[in-house]
Amino acid sequence: ELMVKAVASQFFGQDVEIKHFSYVEDKQDINNVITMSKYSHSIIAYTIVLQDLKQYLDHRAEEEGIIAVDLMYPLMDAFTQKFNMQPNRQPGQMRKLDENYFKRVEAIEFAVKYDDGQEVRGLKQADIVLVGVSRTSKTPLSMYLANKQYKVANVPLIPEIPPPQELFSIPRKKCIGLVISPEKLNDIRRERLKSLGLTNAANYASLDRIFEELTCAENIMKKIGCPIIDVSNKAIEETADLILAMFNKRRSYS
Repeated sequence: ELMVKAVASQFFGQDVEIKHFSYVEDKQDINNVITMSKYSHSIIAYTIVLQDLKQYLDHRAEEEGIIAVDLMYPLMDAFTQKFNMQPNRQPGQMRKLDENYFKRVEAIEFAVKYDDGQEVRGLKQADIVLVGVSRTSKTPLSMYLANKQYKVANVPLIPEIPPPQELFSIPRKKCIGLVISPEKLNDIRRERLKSLGLTNAANYASLDRIFEELTCAENIMKKIGCPIIDVSNKAIEETADLILAMFNKRRSYS
């Protein structure tokens, strides 16, 4: 579908209708597609790997004067020539759910459930716990790491709200503090307020408030005894790599 959209955009921009048919398993399914294509003057782009169904589709499309394009054949043929192997022609290989898939889904669900300090009981179950003031990329980092199958919880540090006691009882080796320069945080928060249609003069984005929050957060991090990463000029991927390097190094020595 992405390939068809990419090609169609070269001719029609985004103004093209695509109908997606999954689980085409027999000739009747193909006849339904042929009929719809014939009366809507469409092109058929397909990725059918079962040889008999592919041949039937090609034959029926030729009979009805419909253009049908096999998107997989050129690449499969290249693999066959290069590696001197034949494809197994088993449909649905990409849809098979393996253990890694389930671990990733579980980790993503965990990150959503324990985002922004929603439930502190998740701190003991987490592989990694992120702490920091608002807008230090705690949530996107949690989701990025979850896609790598790590269960991540994150806790915002706010001067007026005492941090959960669980933060001080979990192994400090799985806790990571996130800090940012006051100027960078000021810019981010000002943009955030602007996107919400709020005034830049709000206390949330004031430098005095930011200094207060950062000082309070760093004191808490020192009390926890966790490593601290400055995310001021780092992409999410770069920060995640640093976190995983720390996490894996500490785990190898435990």
